[in-house]
Amino acid sequence: MASFNYLWKNRIKFKFFSVMFFKVWMKRLLLLKPIIYRNRVRKKLISYGADIHETAEIGKIICNGNPKNIKIGSFTFIGSSVELASHTHIVVGDKVCINDGVKLLSASHDLEDPKWNHKKKAIIIDDYAWIATNAIILPGVHIGKGAVIGAGAVVSRNVEPFSIVIGNPCYPIDKKRVQDLDYNPCEFLAANRAWLKE
Repeated sequence: MASFNYLWKNRIKFKFFSVMFFKVWMKRLLLLKPIIYRNRVRKKLISYGADIHETAEIGKIICNGNPKNIKIGSFTFIGSSVELASHTHIVVGDKVCINDGVKLLSASHDLEDPKWNHKKKAIIIDDYAWIATNAIILPGVHIGKGAVIGAGAVVSRNVEPFSIVIGNPCYPIDKKRVQDLDYNPCEFLAANRAWLKE
């Protein structure tokens, strides 16, 4: 939702010169800096060839590899200090939440190769997945819809839809996530709430 166009079109409106009008506009002005920053990051990545929806929120990230290999869907949030090693495709769906410090590593070195060349495999993250702080997603992993990756987990194999995995190496727990998901992770950001919620 970093797009000013989206925020302006969907802004909550109050009677001109009412108390709420001034309150909301003060919040919007005080929280303008992160919106401008996230807009710049998204536009910069797009200028390098990334395919990022205008409503995606991209924080301060580290992008190694080719930005043309990155595709990010609508209303997806990517936090700060996230590393995208885009040596091959990284595809992130809609309404995904990727917290701070996560690493998406689409390549590693081939231990069976005498030249120690890169071994590349795409990472695919389906809609509504939540990847918690400092998790590491290794090459070739497909994370299913609504799956939850626990903080600090190391994911080396596919994760089933709506499952919850934790640990290093990651393993599923008995609990499953609810399946009728209907939320927008970008709406939880204070700067966006000032425009959309009050």
